[in-house]
Amino acid sequence: MHPFIAALTLAADEVSDKKDLYPKLSELIVGAVAFGILFFFMWKWAIPRINTLLEQRQQKIQGDLEKAEQARVAAEGELVNYRSQLAGAREEANRIIEEARKTAESLRDDMTIRAEHAYQAIVARAQEEIRAERDRVFQELKAQVSELSVALAGRVVGESLDKTRHMRLVDDYIKELGKLGSNRSEG
Repeated sequence: MHPFIAALTLAADEVSDKKDLYPKLSELIVGAVAFGILFFFMWKWAIPRINTLLEQRQQKIQGDLEKAEQARVAAEGELVNYRSQLAGAREEANRIIEEARKTAESLRDDMTIRAEHAYQAIVARAQEEIRAERDRVFQELKAQVSELSVALAGRVVGESLDKTRHMRLVDDYIKELGKLGSNRSEG
């Protein structure tokens, strides 16, 4: 057999006793003293440091929570500010639209008035031109009628009338015709 296996078998035979299962008093005393020293060092240095670290961690978490709460409050304030600005912008847009509508109506009314004035001016000019043309035609007709009547009267009477006398006769006749025409149009 192998020497290592033999040593293991021998060690197993020695441990199999009941007394070997319980620790010896010297081991218990050394363990208790070591535990006491370890507990003292832990209580004196490690636990205060761990407590300090835990308090720092707690303060950091608390500070982060406070900063988050402040950020939330600031965000809500910004949201309210944004909404009020948005409402103000909408009101401003509505005001601008209303002003543009009023300006457009004013321009339309202005252009309508200008067009009406232009229309009236054109009509007045046309009426004036018609009157002037009527007067011109009337004068031409008067001159032609007087010449024709002079020629006709000269033939009828057999003698020629002088032009001034003839013009006076024609004017008197036209006036009489004008009076008759106005009496007919009134009646």
